[in-house]
Amino acid sequence: MKKKIIKIVSLSVCLILIMTAFMSVSAASTPYSTYTYSMDKEILLSPPAYAPNRTITSYDMNLSTPLKAPGDMFVSKDMKIYIADTGNSRVVVLDSDNQVIMEISKFVNEQGVPDALNACEGVFANSQFIYVCDTLNARIVVFDLEGNFDHTIYSPEADVMGDDTLFRPKNIAVDSSGRMYIVSKSTYSGVFAINDDGTFQGFVGVQKTQVPLDVRIRRMIFPNTVSETYNSVEFNNIAIDDEDFVYVTTFGTTQTASKTDTTLEAAINSGNENYATVKRLNAAGDDVMVRNGFFMPVGEISFMSAAVSSSANAAVTGPSQLVDVALGEDGIWSTIDVNRSRIYTYDSEGQLLYAFGDVGSQLGNLKKPTAIDYFGTDLYVLDSTLASITVYKRQEYGDKIAEAIRYNNIRDYDSAFKSWNEVLQRNNNFDAAYVGIGNNLYLQQQYKEAMKYYKSANDVEGYSDCYKELRKNWIEKFIILVIIIIGVIIFGLAKFFGFVKKKNEAGIAKVEKRTFWEEVLFGFHLILHPFDGFWDLKHEKRGSVRGAIFHVALAVVAMTYQGSGTAYIFNPNAKYSSVLMQMATVIVPLMLWCVANWCITTLFDGEGNFKDIFIATSYSLLPLSLLIIPATIYSNVATLDEQMIITLINTLAFVWVGLLVFFGTMTTHGYSMGKNILATLGTILGMVFIMFIAMLFFNLVRRMISFVTDVVVEIAYRIK
Repeated sequence: MKKKIIKIVSLSVCLILIMTAFMSVSAASTPYSTYTYSMDKEILLSPPAYAPNRTITSYDMNLSTPLKAPGDMFVSKDMKIYIADTGNSRVVVLDSDNQVIMEISKFVNEQGVPDALNACEGVFANSQFIYVCDTLNARIVVFDLEGNFDHTIYSPEADVMGDDTLFRPKNIAVDSSGRMYIVSKSTYSGVFAINDDGTFQGFVGVQKTQVPLDVRIRRMIFPNTVSETYNSVEFNNIAIDDEDFVYVTTFGTTQTASKTDTTLEAAINSGNENYATVKRLNAAGDDVMVRNGFFMPVGEISFMSAAVSSSANAAVTGPSQLVDVALGEDGIWSTIDVNRSRIYTYDSEGQLLYAFGDVGSQLGNLKKPTAIDYFGTDLYVLDSTLASITVYKRQEYGDKIAEAIRYNNIRDYDSAFKSWNEVLQRNNNFDAAYVGIGNNLYLQQQYKEAMKYYKSANDVEGYSDCYKELRKNWIEKFIILVIIIIGVIIFGLAKFFGFVKKKNEAGIAKVEKRTFWEEVLFGFHLILHPFDGFWDLKHEKRGSVRGAIFHVALAVVAMTYQGSGTAYIFNPNAKYSSVLMQMATVIVPLMLWCVANWCITTLFDGEGNFKDIFIATSYSLLPLSLLIIPATIYSNVATLDEQMIITLINTLAFVWVGLLVFFGTMTTHGYSMGKNILATLGTILGMVFIMFIAMLFFNLVRRMISFVTDVVVEIAYRIK
C-alpha cells in the first residue's frame, strides 16, 4: 500500500512538472515570427523581442458601454491612457491599472450651450490639457485634466489657405510651448501648425507629389491646356517627442492606401527620402530623421515576401501602410503596418531592431490596428475591429538590445560592448549588434577590430570610416615613403610615355615591316590623335590583326581584374563573373558591332572591309585597360568618399571608347559626320536585330533538342 501511494505521488509530481514546463513554453511562444533584414533583403529570424501578454477589453476597463471602432490612443507621462472612442463619440480615460476613471462626451461650451463630441478620431494630453479632435464638428475641443471644458479651436483663417482647404482634425500633437500640430483629413498642404491661442502659423512637412512623366512633359509644352491636378498625399497620424520633434506617417505617394504603389516601391529600393512614409520634422517642417540603416524606416522591405507570416490573411504584398508611431526610451521608436498588423522597431539611427506581428484572432495577432504607444517598456496597440488593446511585454532579448543602446547613448562603451555581445549570443544574425560593437570599437579607436564587425554586418560606410582613419595614420607615419612611391610612379609613367612617343615617331617613316610591339604601341598614338591615327591604321598599315587581338585581350584582362580586384568597399557583395563571362562582355559586343557595321556600311558605300572594321574597333578598346586597371588598383586604397572619382574614371573610359569607335568608323569608311551618324544608328539597330535572330535560333534549337529527347525517351519506354 505504501509503495502504491509513493508511486501515485511521484506520478502526480511528474505530471505537475510536465504541465508547468508546457505552460512556460506556451507563455514564451508567440503567434508570429520576429525578424530583421540583411543588406540583401534576406529575412533573418531572431528570438522574440516582445511577446503578447494580454488583451484589455471593454469589460477589463469596466466600461458600461463597450468601445466602438476606437481611432486613437495616447499614453501620458503619468501613465494614463486616453482613447478616442470614435464610434461612441467620446474620450475614455484609463488609469495606470487600465481601469476607467473618466469619460468625456458631453459638455457645456463657451456660449453656455450644451454640446457634444461627434466621431472624435484623435486625442492628446499634456500636463495641463486634454486635446480632442472633434472630427465631424471640424474643431479641437480642449478640456482640463479633470475633464472640464476649457476652450475650442476652430478652423484657422489665413491667406495661404485656399478655398478647397478643409479643417477636419484627425490627430493632434502639442509641443512644450503649447503649439499644436494637427493632421486634418483631406488636407494635402501638410500639417496645420497653430499657436496655443488658435492663430494659424502655417503648414509644415508637405509630402512630395508624384506627377507622371508624360504629364510633366505636356505641362512644359502646353502650360495652359493641361488640367490634371496632383495633390500631395495627406498624413494619417502624428506623434511628438520630448525634444518637440514631430513624427508623421502617411500611406505612400498616392491619395489612397494602394497596395501597388510602384512609386513608393521604387523610392524605398533607391532610398529616396522624399517619399518616406514616416518622417521626423523640426519646427520649420524639415525632415531631420536619421536613416543610417540598410534601408530607410518604412516598415516592410521585402514586399513580395510572406515567409514570416503564420496566417494566410497576412500574405500581403506591396509597401507597408503605416498608421502611427510610438516613441520609447533612448531613441527607440516603433511604427505599425495596418495591412500586415506588424510592428517595426528602430533605433535613433534608423536601424531596424526587430519586426513582429501578424493578422488574426489569436492573442498577439491583430485585425485593424489604429494606434500604438509605449507604456513603460510595454507596447500597447489599439485595434479598431477588435475594440481592445493588445499588450506586448518586452522579453530578455529586447531588454538586452535596449540596454546596449542605452549604454551607447551614455557613452559607456565597455558596458555597451558587453551588452551587444550578449545580444549576439542570442542571435548571431543580428546585423545591428555587429554595427553597435563596430561603433563602440571605432569610438575607442580600435579601427582594425571595428572593421571586422562592420564587415560582418555589411556596413560599408562604417568599414570605410575605419579604413579612412587607418589610412590617415599610415600616411602620417610613412609620409616620406608615400611621397617617394608617388614620385616613382609619376617618373615611371613619364618615361614609359616618352618611350612610346619616340617609337611612334620613328614608325612614321618606317618602310619595312613593323614589329608586333610597334603595332601594339601605335594604339597609344591613335587614342590621342584619332583622325590621323585611324588614317595611318588603315592606309599606312601601322596596325594589324595580331595587334588588334592583343588590345582585345588587354580589355578582357582589364574587365576581369575589375570584377575580381575591386576592393570590398566598392564591391561589398563580392559580385564576380567568371573569366569566360568577362571575355563575353568584351568579345560579344565587339563582334556584334563589327558584323552589323560591315552589313550596314556595305549598303552605305563604306570604304572599309570587315578586317578594317575589326582592327579599328579593337584598337579603340585601349582606354579600357588604360583607365579601368588603375581605377581598380585605386579602389584598394580609396574610401567611400572617393567613390565618385572611381566612377568618373570608369565612365571616362567607356565614353572615350565610344568616341574612338565613332571616329574610327568615320575615318575607316570615309564618311561625313552626318552620314556617319546614320551609319552608327543603323549599326546599333543591326546589333539588336542580330541578337533577336540569335535568340530565335537558339530557342528553335532548344525546342528541337527537347523534341528529339522526348521521342528517344518515349521509344525507349515502349521498347521496355
